[in-house]
Amino acid sequence: MGIKAKEPFKFCTRLTLTEVTGRKAYNIEGLLAGIKEADDAIIYHHTHRFIKQSHHLVPEGANDFAYWVTRTVQADRLGEQLTSIDIVQFNSLADIKAAFVKMLERHIAENPEQMRTVAPGREFHFMRAVRFSLPTECAAIDYASFIECLRNVSVSSLYLHVFEARLRPPYGVDDFSHWFKTNFNDDVVGREISRLDPYSYTLESLRQRIIRIIKQRLPEVSRG
Repeated sequence: MGIKAKEPFKFCTRLTLTEVTGRKAYNIEGLLAGIKEADDAIIYHHTHRFIKQSHHLVPEGANDFAYWVTRTVQADRLGEQLTSIDIVQFNSLADIKAAFVKMLERHIAENPEQMRTVAPGREFHFMRAVRFSLPTECAAIDYASFIECLRNVSVSSLYLHVFEARLRPPYGVDDFSHWFKTNFNDDVVGREISRLDPYSYTLESLRQRIIRIIKQRLPEVSRG
């Protein structure tokens, strides 16, 4: 029999409610001002919503700020620049916010006369994500039970443990990698999972890829 974990991995799932803040932006300057004053919950909603909602399709790496700037303000170059901000590479929402602020400030400084104001009804609405983490019945004590749980939990659970986990201690590390390293001293699984590009997968295909990574380790850990 394989070794057992010191601490079981308890799968949780995520429930997110959207709250209207009442703040709006009619141009890029207003968007910048709103982002500067936004709390983490607002930044989270507008940068992570696309990943969560695109679990049946391959995500495009978009965010609400880039989408509005491109589609409504029609500032294509700025929209491309905002889209290029890879939120997965940041370890905190504060760092993500700073990246958007820096890019918008640079654009405004370089294009002071290109501040198009959109018509009423096409403004950007700042929203806040109110998040709740809920326990599931799935708990893993070894590699095999982890695979079984991962097959059965919802994509919301996968999203929570892979994406949201990177934004809390230990920063930049998903829950799966952290568990295998701390309980089995398995850097191989952790390294393979952390290398996955989330924009190259749907959440369902990401689930299957992680399962394959762990299954490939089963023969070796069983011998150990």
